[in-house]
Amino acid sequence: MGESSSILYDHSSNPFFPVCKSSTAFYYPAMWHKSVFFFLMHTFYSIIVCYQMHSKNLSKFGNFAHASLTDLCTPQIGASLFASNIGSGHFVGIAGTAAAAGIAIGGFEWNALIVVVILGWVFVPIYIKAGVVTMPEYLKKRFGGQRIRIYLSVLSLFLYVFTKISADMFSGAIFINQALGLNIYLAVIMLLLITALYTVTGGLAAVIYTDTLQTIIMIVGSFILMGFAFNEVGGYESFQERYMEAIPSITAGISPSCYEPRADSFHIFRDAITGDLPWPGLVFGLTIQATWYWCTDQVIVQRCLSAKSLSHVKAGCILCGYLKLLPMFLMVFPGMISRILYPDVVACVDPEECQKYCEASVGCSNIAYPKLVVDLMPNGLRGLMLSVMLASLMSSLTSIFNSASTLFTMDIYTKIRRSASEKELMIAGRVFIVVLIGVSIAWIPVVQSAQSGQLFDYIQSITSYLAPPVAAVFMLAIFCKRVNETGAFYGLIIGLFIGLSRMIAEFAYGTGSCVKPSNCPTIICGVHYLYFSMILFAVSSIIIMGVSLMTKPIDDKHLYRLCWSLRNRTEERVDLEQDDWVDNNESENMDIEEPEEEAGLCKKAVMCFCGLEQKKAPKLSPEEQAELQKKLTDTSEVPLWRNIVNVNAIILLCVAVFCHGFFG
Repeated sequence: MGESSSILYDHSSNPFFPVCKSSTAFYYPAMWHKSVFFFLMHTFYSIIVCYQMHSKNLSKFGNFAHASLTDLCTPQIGASLFASNIGSGHFVGIAGTAAAAGIAIGGFEWNALIVVVILGWVFVPIYIKAGVVTMPEYLKKRFGGQRIRIYLSVLSLFLYVFTKISADMFSGAIFINQALGLNIYLAVIMLLLITALYTVTGGLAAVIYTDTLQTIIMIVGSFILMGFAFNEVGGYESFQERYMEAIPSITAGISPSCYEPRADSFHIFRDAITGDLPWPGLVFGLTIQATWYWCTDQVIVQRCLSAKSLSHVKAGCILCGYLKLLPMFLMVFPGMISRILYPDVVACVDPEECQKYCEASVGCSNIAYPKLVVDLMPNGLRGLMLSVMLASLMSSLTSIFNSASTLFTMDIYTKIRRSASEKELMIAGRVFIVVLIGVSIAWIPVVQSAQSGQLFDYIQSITSYLAPPVAAVFMLAIFCKRVNETGAFYGLIIGLFIGLSRMIAEFAYGTGSCVKPSNCPTIICGVHYLYFSMILFAVSSIIIMGVSLMTKPIDDKHLYRLCWSLRNRTEERVDLEQDDWVDNNESENMDIEEPEEEAGLCKKAVMCFCGLEQKKAPKLSPEEQAELQKKLTDTSEVPLWRNIVNVNAIILLCVAVFCHGFFG
């Protein structure tokens, strides 16, 4: 028997209790913790996978995409909105930026308190009345034609790769790297295998229900860590004093502005010129980005469209708004405390030192939260927090995978394969997920080194370059019926060209760091990304309105229930043109019953894994289809509940104003 599997006894200290000197995992505490961690995570994920593989009503692609439609109530909607937004990228990115620059990054989260009200009271009622499922579908009904719908679908998929999938995978890998010491790419592969497994075995409904559970785990674990962190630094007042003194020991030859905490670290609103997050950009530029994200993003809107009623949508948005108060306390403050406890690591500025600590020469602020979890929390709670982080990552990635699959299959694949069956659409969507994963992994090195190593700044900068034209189109499409397809298309294209010019130049020259600034010309990269967002939004809006006014308007009969001013019209809407993505004959062909044949064991296993059933869903009669459509486009509310959610919305807005004023 080799030494690795033998048990040796040391009787020098205690003759009665043997001390294991084996090199097995159960002798070394670190390996023991890893074994327990993997066991707990395996159990947790296995339960979720089994649940999803046995979820009902996933045989039809429509159910997969629409979460059985009107099934979800306020807690599921609110928790799922929050969990879909708050991934491990937030824990890593927000805490990292807070460690580097203070509480201003919390303003990004509190801005959502206002925008979620706009989502529930303005945008979602229009989407429901329009009877749409995806955002490109809304623009197709609003403007006609195919080019805007294709543009938006492709852009959304690119944004998923650049700002969501790659960032979430990178942040999740940081946690595993810090906790278990695995290579970052090995950690990514492990995460993807677990996440993809239960993503492909269930639909959006299963994802939303698991979101609710994961949100509870995530919040409880984060509160526990916050308590430990504040206890470690001696309370809030001591935290404020010690943060301003948190300076790394190795700073030779480096400007003090690169390693000293900012004088305005405990203020959200900062100088319009010298501030790292200037207040006009935080108020206006951020609101543009937040409107794009919360009101037009497929991941978010799809949850709202799955609610039982409009009142449930509004109440879910309010619940999400209150939950968005938490990141300041659960992420921002702990990130700053991490700098206090580990200044040489989290606040490192010397490139060689940073490379040693986190394999990134531009800075190590991204490891602020993971290091706090690994080094500060007791063994059992440490495993809980790591589970929370992976549950958060899992929630975010599965939401993106399902929504990206819906966009690809319904807005792109059906254009290529007009006669595709529902089974083919589901398989194509899941294969597309694999393609997204491959591209996202290749992009991770860029994420790691961008924006001085601050993940959240990277995400927001990419959004500022690509999202404002889309936000402009949606806002004008809803509030200005004079806008037409030609104006919207040219506004999108010219806006995209301007945004890509900034984005490509920034990555070509490199974003640099405080120690080694980028060589990008000031005229291109010198404008703060939040200011750039404001400029791009204004330019896109001017182009959209200008071109629309010079071209033929759209008749009102095509815009009933698609614009705010026509939202209550009851006349039948005349579509601008026949949807040629799937013509009538082909859609009928998709429902032609084929003779059933007995499937073999292997085929049954594959169909079970992909969430496919051999049994055909019953075809609805025209009357049943009309009744279902009426139900799905119903925005009526019980007066009592309408008044309750309206009052709560006003309270939420007052809370948002108070929080900004108190920490401003």
